[in-house]
Amino acid sequence: MAQLFVVHPENPQTRLLKQAGQLLADGGLVAVPTDSSYAVVARLDDKAAADALRRLRGLDARHHLTLLCRDLAEISHFARVDNKQYRFLKLATPGPWTFILEATKEVPRRVSHPSRKTIGIRVPDHRVALALVEAAESPLMSTTLIPEGEDDPLNEAQEIFERYGNQLAAVIDGGPCPLLSTTVIDLTGPLPEVIRRGQGDLSTLGLD
Repeated sequence: MAQLFVVHPENPQTRLLKQAGQLLADGGLVAVPTDSSYAVVARLDDKAAADALRRLRGLDARHHLTLLCRDLAEISHFARVDNKQYRFLKLATPGPWTFILEATKEVPRRVSHPSRKTIGIRVPDHRVALALVEAAESPLMSTTLIPEGEDDPLNEAQEIFERYGNQLAAVIDGGPCPLLSTTVIDLTGPLPEVIRRGQGDLSTLGLD
């Protein structure tokens, strides 16, 4: 059964985040609040956890898993970023955006898109999510927690605990989140292309 960690949304307790980080290191899945609904995360280097992540969401190999990163420097380690893309990412991060970029060799094949060799990547603007990535000492594979067969993400930790307690190692309760997924922006073409509209004001990025 999952552990439930109740943390302060602006100043999360380091001790609890370290415990959650250890559960990730042990191969578990953790639900965590972000700036665009709750997400389920796993360690980047854990194939079994990646498979469990896809089973929980009912996702196939063609669906991008997203890397949660701490900052822009970490993005450039896992994605190929030219000067134009870098300027755009600098404007947009942190925030409720997922960017599609060409993956570097540092990204395991199970995370990148099998045919396009691209990766979804983001830096969340949420203290709890960033603190968990810091505690894990590594970017985390993630996917928005949308129950299979439903359209809306979950944003209440207690509901997540009740519905997925047997499939998760922990649920981090940092309070409710927005009910929108991230906005997905493809940066692999000549111009940024909005693939999915969700959380965030596109006008702040000059795209609306």
